[in-house]
Amino acid sequence: MVKVSIVGLGMRSHAGIAAKMFRLLANEGINIQAISTSEIKVSCLIHAKYTELAVRTLHDGFIGNK
Repeated sequence: MVKVSIVGLGMRSHAGIAAKMFRLLANEGINIQAISTSEIKVSCLIHAKYTELAVRTLHDGFIGNK
C-alpha cells in the first residue's frame, strides 16, 4: 500500500476538491482502500502497483489543466 495526497491552502475555500480526487482515481480504475482528511490535505491509501498512475493522474487533473 502507498499513500497519495493532495495538499493546499486553497482546499479550505474550494468545495469539491476531495470529490475531484476520488473521481480522477476512480476513472483510472484505482480503488481507494482508506481516506484521511484535514483542512488542507486529503490522503488516500491505494495499492502500490498504481502509484505512478495515481500520481500522474492527480498531477494532470489538478496542475495540468491550468
